[in-house]
Amino acid sequence: ARDTEFDKIAALDAGADDYVSKPFGMGELLARLRAALRRSTPSDESPIVSTPDFVIDLRTRSVTKVVEVGSEDIKLTPTEWGVVEVLVRNAGRLVAGREILQTVWGPQYGDETNYLRVHMTHIRRKLEPEPAVPRYFLTETGMGYRFVPASTDESAR
Repeated sequence: ARDTEFDKIAALDAGADDYVSKPFGMGELLARLRAALRRSTPSDESPIVSTPDFVIDLRTRSVTKVVEVGSEDIKLTPTEWGVVEVLVRNAGRLVAGREILQTVWGPQYGDETNYLRVHMTHIRRKLEPEPAVPRYFLTETGMGYRFVPASTDESAR
């Protein structure tokens, strides 16, 4: 019920990150929540994730592939980056396909698993040493995907 400019300023000055006036649409609320989640990065999180085959820098939104004679920048599309970022920020954790779809594509998506499969194929072709046998971007059939920065068979080598 508080929607005057004074009320909004007071709430923001008191520490609020955002302010939504009634009436509001569910789409607007969900977009504001996604924006807030993007801004909230845990302080103990490292912005750089290294594997033996590539390096992901979350701060600069860049990926560098390790090659025999140095490194090479990998170009990801905005959608591919969105998928990679969700998985890397949840390293080791199973992320449901629906969660990835709704985070990257938006709240109206959730059942379009074919979109996700296509983009995972592209990501694997660009980053995995053997795309047909992924080490880092794993599929858990019927459940979701998992990013594993250090593969278990890597320690055996």
